[in-house]
Amino acid sequence: QVELVESGGGLVQAGGSLRLSCAASGRAFSSYAMGWFRHAPGKEREFVASCNWSGDRCEYSDSVKGRFTIARDSGNTVALQMDSLEPADTALYFCAAAPRPFFTNYSGEYTFWGQGTQVTVSS
Repeated sequence: QVELVESGGGLVQAGGSLRLSCAASGRAFSSYAMGWFRHAPGKEREFVASCNWSGDRCEYSDSVKGRFTIARDSGNTVALQMDSLEPADTALYFCAAAPRPFFTNYSGEYTFWGQGTQVTVSS
C-alpha cells in the first residue's frame, strides 16, 4: 500500500520557521518528482515547490521563493524548510509524488498524495 505521511506542521508566529517532512512508503519513488502543495480555506489548492527525481533541480512558486527551501533525496523522502513565515502561509500542506522524473507545478500530474499537515502562522 502506497502511503505518503507528512509531519512537522504546527502553530508559529509571523517571522518564524517550520520544517515539514514527508516519508513515502509502499513503492520506490526514485524515478518520481516530489513536491508540496497547500490548501487554505476559501482558496484553491496552490503549488508550493517541487524537485526532480534526484533532488538537484527544484522550482518554487513566486509566493514562497526565497523563503522556502525544498530538499529531497533520490529515494522516498522530501522536506520543506519554511522561513520568514507570514500569516498568508497558513494552510494545510500536502506532500505529493508524480510519476515523471522532472519537477512540475501541475497538481494533475501527481498521483500520490499525503493526508496533509496543518501550518498556522499567527500575526
